[in-house]
Amino acid sequence: MSNHIRRAYWAWLLLLCGCAGVPVSTPGPAPAPARDAGSGGAGPAAPLHPASRWQAVAWADLPGWSADRTREAWTALQRSCERLPAEVQRETPGWSRVCQEALRAQPGSDDDTRAWLMQRFAPYRVLPLDVAASGEGLATGYFEPLIDASRTLRGALRVPLYAPPPDLATRKPWFTRAQIDTLPAAQAALRGREIAYVADPLDALLLQVQGSGRVRLIAADGSAQTVRLAFAGHNDQPYQSVGRWLIDQGELRPGEASWPAIRDWARRFPRRVPEMLAANPRVVFFREEPLPDAKLGPRGAEGVALSPERSIAVDPKSLPYGTPVWIDTTEPLSATPLRRLVLAQDTGSAIVGAVRADYFWGWGERAEQQAGRMKQPLKMWVLWPK
Repeated sequence: MSNHIRRAYWAWLLLLCGCAGVPVSTPGPAPAPARDAGSGGAGPAAPLHPASRWQAVAWADLPGWSADRTREAWTALQRSCERLPAEVQRETPGWSRVCQEALRAQPGSDDDTRAWLMQRFAPYRVLPLDVAASGEGLATGYFEPLIDASRTLRGALRVPLYAPPPDLATRKPWFTRAQIDTLPAAQAALRGREIAYVADPLDALLLQVQGSGRVRLIAADGSAQTVRLAFAGHNDQPYQSVGRWLIDQGELRPGEASWPAIRDWARRFPRRVPEMLAANPRVVFFREEPLPDAKLGPRGAEGVALSPERSIAVDPKSLPYGTPVWIDTTEPLSATPLRRLVLAQDTGSAIVGAVRADYFWGWGERAEQQAGRMKQPLKMWVLWPK
């Protein structure tokens, strides 16, 4: 999975009200193919994507365009319109007009949504700057973990998750993961900063790698409350992949270091787990946030709540935040096509390059399984106002 020690995450943004419930009238015939290639508009401003080339294409060049449940992406589009970056509005005034219409509208069907988009946007293939390079890139996946925890040490729940220490801003870099486990000074600085305790050190690592997660806080009487632990900083140590460490140790073969494989190795060699964890010196600290709507994902780098299977993390030098993106890839462990409209709403330290995306699967067991195995070929197109 991706190395997402990355998000200064989550608050909810409901800045505009009264935008839902207005039906979208069918906008008439879609543009003719010649105009689909983008020749009828000014095109995207190059300063908005300095690390990629955008090539105007026809709608027919988007594989599976007519088969997607496109209406499912509408809410994600509206959220992006609420937080459209100022530089995007400045370079492309048409965005403001499109977003004003999107925030007032509510499509009645997938066909209505496609027609609305095709009338207002033009598609562009995303390509590397190097004209000799392949137009195929990489799709990985990420998700929001859901883990049982306790506010106090109890039974098997003994692995702490910490809020930032008071001296985090003044001591750079802060103590490493191994030093936190062994040095009295590091332990003293974190005393009283425990937010919750989990049972498995790999669950704690997973929360840190993903940058946030949901924890189900189980009380002694069996009652439970689910909250979100959001990214609040890290110890300024370099990130090292434990999957890479297992490969270097000869424990896993290249290409096998998925999250399920790492968990399986840890079950078979529990005494070596501390050694594996120490290979990654970076530690992430959290803050607790309420979970007012369990259907909303964490806040991404754009500043909006992520939508399961409709949000992606991108390199913002290649695609501006808020951009609608058509992806052509496959699901992990199968040849099932994954072709759909998504929104560029997040980023990550490992997400670098023109044709590069990290697909947000959501939360729960299926999301963890899919995200942990996803490493697929990818083609991308952006939709840009005409």
